[in-house]
Amino acid sequence: MTPFTPVAVADDDLALLTDLYELTMLQAYWHQGMHERSVFSLYFRNLPSSRRFMLACGQQYAAELATRLHFSASAIERLAGTGLFQDAFLDWLSNYRFRGDIWTLPEGTPVFPNEPLMEVEASIAEAQLLESLIMNQVQLETVLASKAVRLVRAAEGRPVVDFGMRRMHGTDAAVRGVRAYRTAGIAGTSNVLGGLRYDLPLRGTMAHSYVLAHDDEREAFQRFAELYPGTTLLVDTHDTLDGVRKVIALKNECPALEIGAIRLDSGDLGDLARRSRALLDEAGYPHIRIVASSGLDEYQIQTLVQQGAPIDIFGVGTEMGASTDAPVLDLSYKLVEYAGKPRVKHSPGKVNLPGRKQVYRHCDADGEVTGDIIARREESITAATPLLVRTVVKGEVEPALIPTLDQARDHASHSVARLPAAIRSLTAGEDGRDTSYPVTLSQALQQLQQDECS
Repeated sequence: MTPFTPVAVADDDLALLTDLYELTMLQAYWHQGMHERSVFSLYFRNLPSSRRFMLACGQQYAAELATRLHFSASAIERLAGTGLFQDAFLDWLSNYRFRGDIWTLPEGTPVFPNEPLMEVEASIAEAQLLESLIMNQVQLETVLASKAVRLVRAAEGRPVVDFGMRRMHGTDAAVRGVRAYRTAGIAGTSNVLGGLRYDLPLRGTMAHSYVLAHDDEREAFQRFAELYPGTTLLVDTHDTLDGVRKVIALKNECPALEIGAIRLDSGDLGDLARRSRALLDEAGYPHIRIVASSGLDEYQIQTLVQQGAPIDIFGVGTEMGASTDAPVLDLSYKLVEYAGKPRVKHSPGKVNLPGRKQVYRHCDADGEVTGDIIARREESITAATPLLVRTVVKGEVEPALIPTLDQARDHASHSVARLPAAIRSLTAGEDGRDTSYPVTLSQALQQLQQDECS
């Protein structure tokens, strides 16, 4: 082992990104000759207390990832070195490929407790191996997208920009978080790799260190604006309003200098925005916008917007990058059918819905969503839209069924807008309205569950 390891997980190592018990179970299945077709369902039982819905994200990415999973010669050699696996099993494992089907919700679909985000159908070994990887991938993006969409809603049309990379949980989260943010409708990111990879506009200004490195704040502003026409200048390194006045003086002296915005990063953002706006307007610069950052979350943004603070753009870091109020979604990946027979876990509080399933969403005449039905896959529910789509067939991705990033963003925006107002609310029980969302089981699924639990 070298003292330095790669930052990212290479494709050849991806199959090893799993929990040990997945591999020991695979060897047990192989040893017992258990190769029948299985169905695993990915879902969560409860919403985080601060969420009315989750925005499903990452499941179609994870489905495509599953089709690339394989054990390289190096991976097999390293597994052999553990002493846990028989040579014949490792030979069998070297030929592992996913050849099954995967059904997924489209990226950016609002999802509720017990509704499958994915269902995987394959031989039990093929499907079992995906558990840890799928849960890791979908948990991350769904948590981040669900937080980001709240910030977008709070801003009421004002752009929200991601500033969170440095406080996120590792490099993979920082990059793939941008993908989730794009789906949720975030307008830009400071993360260069993430922005370039997922085609999200790059946004950024300067740090306080740049201003501090100069003996004169006004000179720092001038040098930066000369190099980057239309830039945003950070005005709160010393005194915020004095910094705004220096920007105005600079513009008065150099009218051709293009300054796009000022950024407020401390203090009472609402008061400072109003006073800064007044100074800029009085000086004849209404076109210079105001960017606000500094530990913002959706509640602070909502308050600033409702108070009429003249803030044009919000920059959000830690609160979005770590989803601090709801950093975890307790996903489950459970066997619900094997060898043609439904399977049910009977543990108290952890009973699962058996068999292959479909989620149907009802809307009223105005297009507002009124509730969901979880049904058996073979059922057809009238006047409702089926949500799960088979995106992988016999181990091959169906490209036409995988949305582009633009399509996922548009789908998320449209789908969230159609939810009842109480479900879209940022706080529970606002105005005394019911914040529960009706999710029911079809009669056929209820009967199947009763039969399997009896």
